[in-house]
Amino acid sequence: MMPAPRCGLLLVGSRTAVPLKGISVDVQVKGFVSDVSATLKYKNEEEKALEAIFVFPMDEDSAVYSFEATIEGKTIVADLQEKKQAHKTYDDAIHLGRQAFLLEENEDSSDVFTCSVGNLPPSQVTEVTIKYVQELPVEADGAVRFVLPSILNPRYTATDHNLSVTASRPLVPIGDIPYTLSLSAHFQSAYGIAKIVSNCDISPVEYTDPDKTAAKVSLGEGHKFDRDVELLTYYTEVYRPFVAVEVGLSPELVAPGSFMSDPVVMLSLFPNFLNPQEEVTMGEFIFLMDQSGSMSCPMRSELGAPQRIESAKETLILLLKSLPLGCYFNIFGFGSHFASFFTESIEYTQESMEEAVKKVTEMRAVFGGTEILLPLMKIYSTGKTERPRQVSAALTRVV
Repeated sequence: MMPAPRCGLLLVGSRTAVPLKGISVDVQVKGFVSDVSATLKYKNEEEKALEAIFVFPMDEDSAVYSFEATIEGKTIVADLQEKKQAHKTYDDAIHLGRQAFLLEENEDSSDVFTCSVGNLPPSQVTEVTIKYVQELPVEADGAVRFVLPSILNPRYTATDHNLSVTASRPLVPIGDIPYTLSLSAHFQSAYGIAKIVSNCDISPVEYTDPDKTAAKVSLGEGHKFDRDVELLTYYTEVYRPFVAVEVGLSPELVAPGSFMSDPVVMLSLFPNFLNPQEEVTMGEFIFLMDQSGSMSCPMRSELGAPQRIESAKETLILLLKSLPLGCYFNIFGFGSHFASFFTESIEYTQESMEEAVKKVTEMRAVFGGTEILLPLMKIYSTGKTERPRQVSAALTRVV
């Protein structure tokens, strides 16, 4: 591992950090997506203008959609241009002594972005505002997880650029951080917010809607940006579909015909898939074996062909030996009447499997006619259970 360039506002050439004076962050969480606006204040404490570059990391599931910088009361808003044209525009502005900014993705790592800020006037404060959206992961316990990375801590880049540079970022001592972080977070969920917890000190959750579909929290005063800020949101019904509507920008703010003025609808689906192993383990398997007289007929017309019931018994034994330990099972033989091996489904163990196999080998085609409805009525009249039930029929002909 080798140390990567420091993050934050750095002087071109020396990579010396421009002093950071404060960070203000506003977070809007809607369902499984966050919209983050972060403003960082820097001050050029030198007596001459300095050219600086702003370096910051981004998670791979994030996307920057706005970048602004304010110097001496003037606000410059980033404009999307083709790469070569963007570099030319920036160089021309710098040569004329103007403030200019160039934002681009780091070629060595797609999760590090750089912005050439240009000339910083002496003794002046520069405000940099970044806005980005991010898809939020869901933890095993159903919590929606938001993390605000501490972008100013040292970062490390692997010699192999295929590795993520965000994999490891050591913390610096609290006493070495000469600034504080203020953060406010607002949450929205159509089906209610149960609770919000954090690894940092936060204010009590304040619900801004009577039905608890909106809430807000903020970091405690004097919080030092010495760690990742993590917020875990527990929705009342995290697995229900969620729809968010974003109105478009005002027409006078966008070019004619731009889709940015159109409203956008986002549908979030987070299905609750059962663990396949748990479903099988706790499942109930019921087998129906045809023991009607016709099952004594041979499978084929040639001499010595096995009876239909013998073939069905072989299949049933194979299925029995394939069941997972811990499930429940039962076997019904049917014809003009029916009979079950057990009064109710029993747990599948080595002993119960061996008992059932022995009974299967003793089954004969002696139940007369073929009436499958009666055993099915018996099975489904037992009522619902918490175990998912599967009913299979061992047949060698159409009933």
